Amino acid sequence: MGSGGLEPGQLLPPMRELAEELGVNANTVAAAYRTLRERGVIETAGRRGSRVRPKPATTGREYLRVEAPEGVRNMGEGNPDPALLPALADAFAAAARQSDRHPVQYGEDAVEPELERLARAGLAADGVPEGPVVVTSGSLDAIERVLMAHLRPGDAIAIEDPGWGSLFDLVPALGLRTVGVGVDDEGPLPADVRRALAAGARALIVTDRAQNPTGAAVTEPRARALRSVLREYPRTLLIEDDHGHQIVDLPLHPLAGVTHSWAFVRSVAKAYGPDLRLAVLTGDPVTVDRVHGRQRLGPGWVSRLLQKAVVHLWTSGAVDVGAVAAAYGARRDTLIDALKARGVEAYGRSGMNVWIPVPDETGAVSRLLHSGWAVAPGARFRMNAPPGIRITVSTLRPEDTEPLADAVASAVGPAPARRYV
Repeated sequence: MGSGGLEPGQLLPPMRELAEELGVNANTVAAAYRTLRERGVIETAGRRGSRVRPKPATTGREYLRVEAPEGVRNMGEGNPDPALLPALADAFAAAARQSDRHPVQYGEDAVEPELERLARAGLAADGVPEGPVVVTSGSLDAIERVLMAHLRPGDAIAIEDPGWGSLFDLVPALGLRTVGVGVDDEGPLPADVRRALAAGARALIVTDRAQNPTGAAVTEPRARALRSVLREYPRTLLIEDDHGHQIVDLPLHPLAGVTHSWAFVRSVAKAYGPDLRLAVLTGDPVTVDRVHGRQRLGPGWVSRLLQKAVVHLWTSGAVDVGAVAAAYGARRDTLIDALKARGVEAYGRSGMNVWIPVPDETGAVSRLLHSGWAVAPGARFRMNAPPGIRITVSTLRPEDTEPLADAVASAVGPAPARRYV
């Protein structure tokens, strides 16, 4: 497979047949197939046999995108509105001056003290339990490091479905298995979480707010229900992703502290810019110590210059959090209302995305492209969830809402009682 001798989707020979051909024990072939399956190279469908995965685990779902030709509005990229991002020149100039006075040397602390103080204060104000802090190169880097600190190839992870496409790529690339958990407006469904953990999933990843792609946000009743489930499985590794921090106006309802091992991740990408590859990670002491120790053996630390710049952005009021949240909320709600008026069901409780269930994903995407709108196909964000499309409203102009709603209604038709779980 690595040499290209087997094509994606190609059926593999039965294990006993291959064992005879190679002159080895059938158990040896079974173990090899199991390893390949755990590492995301092949997939097995019961009596229908094993096949090479259509795409290798290391190939991201970004290939499932729609290119927007000239004249087509691109509403599928998932980026924040550049107009709502702060200017960075002053922050980096201030950080550089500070670094010139006191250059960071090898062996110094990996976390800028003022960033740690500010981050810890913000986390405490939102009810996140006390814990040490490390800094990583974004949310996905943090999640990967936490998973590798606790799990082994073959372990199963409960993940929201629909959910973040990058996680669907990361998990099999690490040799781990995904177990889909349904989502509604209030977050992961407790019954699905219980079912996944009872079946042996060793970890659960939850997006607290601005869930991608549905916009779900965990409510207090849902948080209570999820904590109750987690108390039944206290050895679960819980990872919470709060990438929506400072772009949403809904309160945080964290789950952390119920299980023995937990991690809470908060990035700056959506509020301050995707190129600021920085996230704050806190968690139980063992988890954070393992992440920090492994980080020391690789990159060492995230640039303290970058950390100083983020401190400047946080303390200078560079982002009007209320105004940013209100802007995204208005664009999102206006589109959802316009779609509802046309009989189209849509979801988006928080963040910058709207999720629309559709009966025919490929057809809907194609018809919208023909109408002048590029949207993200739902296949990028789902495993077993029904089809859908994602529209990013971050750059949606008021005058474009009605034309976009008309195009969506024409492309997908009314969808009464259709759900995304």
